[in-house]
Amino acid sequence: MITIEQLKVKYGQETVLRIDERIQFDAGQRIGIIGGNGAGKTTLINAILGLIPYEGKITREVSPSEMAVHLQFNEFVDTMKCKYVMEAILNTSIKQNPELRELIEYFDMEDQLNKKYKQLSGGQKQRFTLIMVLFQKSPFTFFDEVTSGLDFETRQRLIKKIQNWYQGSSDSFCMVSHYYEELEHLVDQIVLLDQGNLIAYGDKVALFQQYCGQKVMLFDHSTENEKIAKSFKKILAPDHTIAISINSLDEEKLLLNQLMEHNIDYRRTSHDIELMVINAKASFYRGGGQKHAS
Repeated sequence: MITIEQLKVKYGQETVLRIDERIQFDAGQRIGIIGGNGAGKTTLINAILGLIPYEGKITREVSPSEMAVHLQFNEFVDTMKCKYVMEAILNTSIKQNPELRELIEYFDMEDQLNKKYKQLSGGQKQRFTLIMVLFQKSPFTFFDEVTSGLDFETRQRLIKKIQNWYQGSSDSFCMVSHYYEELEHLVDQIVLLDQGNLIAYGDKVALFQQYCGQKVMLFDHSTENEKIAKSFKKILAPDHTIAISINSLDEEKLLLNQLMEHNIDYRRTSHDIELMVINAKASFYRGGGQKHAS
């Protein structure tokens, strides 16, 4: 659907994004783009959409005009009721369009359409925009920080709505988010960017196995727990956490016996995106990756 090869984007003399390897987004895939500020996430989306000049090759089976985009911040006319804004933008009547009514009901927005946009809560504004984006039925949609600024409960409800909406669909979407738990539930492919570099790309489970191992056992950091960890392969982990890479059943049994013997609480995982990100970045820079795209 979308293939990227030897992509380079410059702002003046500075290269802000460089992707040397070939990456491909296929129909039905759910792609997550991860990276801090200045990583190149928005630059990548703008290049795919053809909004900025770039070097290299982007092959699209879907034209940019057929792609839909949900921006992080959206402002609409706030002097009219939301239903009139929606009808004007979508060029249709809510009453006469059953598909649009289905979306409105699905996102629980029936009672909000008589309000002005400025009267909506943050979560309602995001749902209002989602309705109009999804109504386009685009084969490829970009979601840019769709839950940014929302409280945890509202984020969870909104992510569940998106997850259910796309279930069984052959349409693809690409989600930019800094919430790892959202991407755990929503995506199957990961694009990891840092300082304009492509750090890692691929299936999230395969990437986890590449950088973390088949499984990882996590438990609290302490002097006593460090003694246990010395006999196993440690990988990088969030602060105050010990992470042990497990690649065989014998290793797992041995570690479990020691953890239970010392009454240590633990967590087992085989698909933790945050762990993958930490270790993929460390591997990239240990391998001579440049600290800035060049």
